[in-house]
Formats: sequence, structure tokens, C-alpha cells
Amino acid sequence: MSTLSKTNPNAAWQNMRRLYSAYLALSREFAIETQPCAELESESGVPSAEGITRGEHWLADMDQRVQIHQLRQFVQTSAQADEAFLHALLSCHLKKEEHTEQDRDKVDFLLVQIFSQAAPSDISGPSLSLAEVAKILQPILGTVEISASDWLDPLEDLLGKAYRAKNLNELFTSRIIEQGRHIKASSGDKFFEPSSLVAFARFGFLVRRAFFRLMHQDLNTILDGLRDLEAQGVTTLDCRKAQFAADEPVSRLRMICQSWKVMFHAEYSSGQPLCILVDLRTAVESALMHAARRGAPKAKAAAAGSAQEFEVSGGSWDADAKE
Repeated sequence: MSTLSKTNPNAAWQNMRRLYSAYLALSREFAIETQPCAELESESGVPSAEGITRGEHWLADMDQRVQIHQLRQFVQTSAQADEAFLHALLSCHLKKEEHTEQDRDKVDFLLVQIFSQAAPSDISGPSLSLAEVAKILQPILGTVEISASDWLDPLEDLLGKAYRAKNLNELFTSRIIEQGRHIKASSGDKFFEPSSLVAFARFGFLVRRAFFRLMHQDLNTILDGLRDLEAQGVTTLDCRKAQFAADEPVSRLRMICQSWKVMFHAEYSSGQPLCILVDLRTAVESALMHAARRGAPKAKAAAAGSAQEFEVSGGSWDADAKE
């Protein structure tokens, strides 16, 4: 990981020290054992060539040990992961002569993160052009000439599917995220070409926007459904298929959904917590349908051995009032 610029060695060395400071914080957060680097610890200015080499080796070693999921969490939760850190880290990865799969994943994440922070808040949707993305990323990628690439055309089809999805379940079952990752994985060194980086940054940004839109939509649908069930006197749901209890309190489910609004600001994926969210929406919608079929203002508990996938049990308004 050669990071020192011959044209401005002092600025380049400061970038290395910035990375060093952030990596130390990251190593403490994830209990990654490492020894300090005396040269990078020093504040006496640019060291000798040997000192620079030792600093570069330290950073390269840490880079190999830090996994992409750790970097994602650190960037999204640490105050040290500021714009300068993101730019310095991305620059280091782009300057590598040889790239690994881990480099590709980190570059992909960093580009989307940097673009998300720099893009105007009103930019969203497939109408976002490659030229607009290239302009926003120009400070780090330089001037990028946008040219047609047939092998990138499937990204546009996937974006269309993502924005037509009506909920998270539809987004996940269409495997848009996985197909996008497959295109990246099969791109090889072409991924690191400037025009490809712009295309993948646009794709990642727009899929992330679609994901968060659907996530909040699902959460709001669940919360609205829980309020409707409570209004009918329902106090517990059988949500075992969503990995909750057979008699999960509606009030607790509502609190969990509120906490998820914060937790799910992490990097999008079709991971286990989000699968639970999808299953919980199904549980709530099934409970609402069951209550509607019963036609009663207060749905009563169904038998424990019922064939219903998600059962509804009832309670009094007094119990709800004690939340």
C-alpha cells in the first residue's frame, strides 16, 4: 500500500497518519491485536525512507486484517471515519497495482459512502445519470469519460426491478442485490476502471435508496398494523415464524420496530435481521386478515394447535394502558 506522494510528501504522510489513527480505533473496537508503529506515532514530520516503508507495511497489514463488515460498521458509527479518512482510504486502494476481492468490496462500499455524503439530498431514482455521478466523484476519480459498456447494461435492468419492488420481500426474492454482487465479482480488473467505478457507485447508491425506502415503508406498515390490532383489543401475536414468541406482546413488537429504524441504517443486505422484518410484516398482515374474518371488535386467542401460521390473541384495553 504505497501512499506517499512525491509531489507533496508531507500531505501524503499526514494521510497515512490519519489512516493509522482510524485503524487503531478500529482495532480496539473489534479486538484486533496489533503493535503500534513508532514512525506513524511520531509527530516530528516525514521520516526517512525506511520509516515510510515501515509505516506503509503497517497500514498494508492492517488493511488485510480488517474485514469489509468491520469497515462498514466502523464507518457508519465512528466519528473518526470522516470525509478525509474515507478519501484517504479509497485513494490507497485505488493506487494498488494488484487488487483482491476484498479490495473490490471495500472500494465499492467507500465509493457509495462518499457519493452518498456528497450528493444533493434531492438526487434519487434511476433518472440519476452517470455524468452526474462522475461530476460528484471527480475530486477523487478525476475527469471520467462515460462510454457505453455492454457488460454493465444488466445493472440498469436490476435498478428498474429495485424501483418497481413494492416491499422488502419482493426486493429480496428478486435477488437484485445478489445479482449486482455477481456482476461485480465477475468483472475482474474491469471493476477498477474509472467508468466502471462510476457505474457501480450509481448502482449501489440507488439500490441503497430503494432499500431504505422499502424498509421504512415496511416498518410503517407494521406499526400501522399493530395500532389497528390494538384498537381491536389484540395484545399478543403468534410470531414464531419471525423468530419471536408464540404470544409476543404487541406493545413490545412496536418498541422493537422503533429500535429497528435506527439499527437498519447499517449497510443494506438481505441478512437475518431484515428477513425477520419481512416475516414480521407477514405476521401482522396475517393477523389483520384473521381479525377481519372473525369480524369481532376484539379478536380472541386462537387455539395453540391451530393451522393458522400467525395466530392472534386478545386482551383488555386496561393491559394496553399500562405500557
